[in-house]
Amino acid sequence: MEDLTSFISDLTKAHRDVSKCPPPEKVISFFDELLGLLFPEFTYNRLTDEQAIKEQLTHCKTELRTILDHNKECVKSGISGLEDQFFEQLPSIRKMLLQDVDAIFDGDPAAKSKGEIIRTYPGFYAMAAHRIAYELLHLGVNLIPRIISEYAHRQTGIDIHPGAEIGDHFCIDHGTGIVIGETTKIGSYVKIYQGVTLGGLSVNKEDARKKRHPTIEDHVVIYAGATILGGVTVIGKGSIIGGNVWLTKSVPANSKIYYQAKMSNSEGETDTIIYK
Repeated sequence: MEDLTSFISDLTKAHRDVSKCPPPEKVISFFDELLGLLFPEFTYNRLTDEQAIKEQLTHCKTELRTILDHNKECVKSGISGLEDQFFEQLPSIRKMLLQDVDAIFDGDPAAKSKGEIIRTYPGFYAMAAHRIAYELLHLGVNLIPRIISEYAHRQTGIDIHPGAEIGDHFCIDHGTGIVIGETTKIGSYVKIYQGVTLGGLSVNKEDARKKRHPTIEDHVVIYAGATILGGVTVIGKGSIIGGNVWLTKSVPANSKIYYQAKMSNSEGETDTIIYK
């Protein structure tokens, strides 16, 4: 067995050398407060007058400033007034999230109200985390966006890297098992179902700065279990990708791609992929 003295020494070094970025609980507390401000469905603290809203905005901004001030290694050098820049984007973030709600409501016959979507749909929650994390990342904040996105991943089973670019009116139906990689680009009015992977063909570290994940153009529908891989793979506008399809090549606009299952027989027939 390892010597206890050596073990204590290793732990001491780990505590001394650990990144000074905040523990996840502090970041998630900020995210929860901000989400409750943007969507009162997520909070007990209902704010019924404009002054209360202003005070809560100021409080959330102060919380973000505190997180960043105490964790300067999480912010790219030379950036100032970042919390002001982020809060200036909140109206746009909320507008895009409401557009996502519209897309889910229009695309899901089971949705009885938009309030139901906000309160209960994992796709909306995952996108709320993503749109906040994405904005922080592109303002120059490191690690903190990933803490937010991974928290949403644990809560929903939907894994969206904060670097992924996702357009307006994005609809996630069911959502469990969806993976959207860091360099994915998704257009507007796209709908994806559970188990979809938008991933990379390469896992080599030297490819980290390259576009490794696919581009999905406007008005595409991707059904359950489909896997689309590769940084040069483009799914053309208006295409439909069927369930369990595996794609590593681009398809033109308005394509319909699906598998046609065949029963195995003495001639050895197998599943075939159909392009239309």
